[in-house]
Amino acid sequence: MHPEYILTLSCPDQRGIVHRVSGFLAQHDCNIIDSAQFGDADSRLFFMRVHFASENPALPDATLRSEFAQLASSLGMNAQLHDARRKPRVLLMVSKIGHCLNDLLFRYKSGLLPVEIPAIVSNHMDFYQLAASYNIPFHHLPLAAGASTQAKQEQEQRLLDIIDTQQIELVVLARYMQVLSPTLCRALQGRAINIHHSFLPSFKGARPYLQAHDRGVKLIGATAHFVTGELDEGPIIEQDVERVDHAMDPDTLTAIGRDVECVVLARAVKWFVEHRILLDGHKTVVFK
Repeated sequence: MHPEYILTLSCPDQRGIVHRVSGFLAQHDCNIIDSAQFGDADSRLFFMRVHFASENPALPDATLRSEFAQLASSLGMNAQLHDARRKPRVLLMVSKIGHCLNDLLFRYKSGLLPVEIPAIVSNHMDFYQLAASYNIPFHHLPLAAGASTQAKQEQEQRLLDIIDTQQIELVVLARYMQVLSPTLCRALQGRAINIHHSFLPSFKGARPYLQAHDRGVKLIGATAHFVTGELDEGPIIEQDVERVDHAMDPDTLTAIGRDVECVVLARAVKWFVEHRILLDGHKTVVFK
C-alpha cells in the first residue's frame, strides 16, 4: 500500500495556490485522492485540504516534507502534513453525566472513530468501571466545590502532565463540568473540544432544558466548539437541533437533548481527527 497523507493549509488568498500545490504533488509522484478548498472573502485567507497517496517508493517521507515546507514558506502558508493512517491520541474528560462518554467509547470500540484513547480523566469516580470495561486507564483528579485557586492549579497541572506523558493531540470535554482556567485554555488552544448542552444561548447555566421547557421552546440542540478562555464562546465546529412541542416534559427534552449532544460531539471529534477542521479567526472551516 502506498503511504497516504492529509495536507491542510491556510494562507493569504492569491492566484495559483491550487495549481502550485497540485503541481508539487504531481512532480513528486503523488496521486490526489480528494481535495477541497475555500477562499474567505472576509478574512482574505485561503484554506485547503488534500488527501493524497505517495506512489514513489524511492521518495522518503522526510524529503517530501522538507521540500513542501519550501513551497509553503514561499506562499506564506500555515501548513500541516499528516499521516492519513495514523490514529490521533485523544483524552476524554467527564464529570457525572456520561452519555457523551459512553457514546464516544462505543464508536471507538466499534471502529467508527479512528482514534486511540489512552486515558479518561474525571473529577468524580462515577465512570471508572466504564473505563475499565474498555481497558482504558482512568485518572481521578478530584476538585472540591469552592476549591482554592492553588488547588485548581495543582489539579490542572496533573492534567497537563497526563496530556504530556500520553502525547495527547486532542482533549474532549464530554460533559466535563468544570471551567478551565485561562492558562489551561491557552495550553490547549485549538486542540480541546467542548459540547455545549444547549443550542440556545439564552438558556445558560444549570438545567437548561428545564429553562427551555418553561419558555415553551420549539427547537433544542447542541453545539460543539473549541475551548477558549471565554466560556462557551469558542469557534463553533458543529451544531444540530431537534423539534419539540408543548406535550413534552423536561425529562423528555433532556433525553432528546442528550441524543443530539452525542451526535454533534461525535461529528466534531471525527472531523478533528480526520483533519477536516481549520481555524479561521473566531470561526472554523470544516471540509466534510
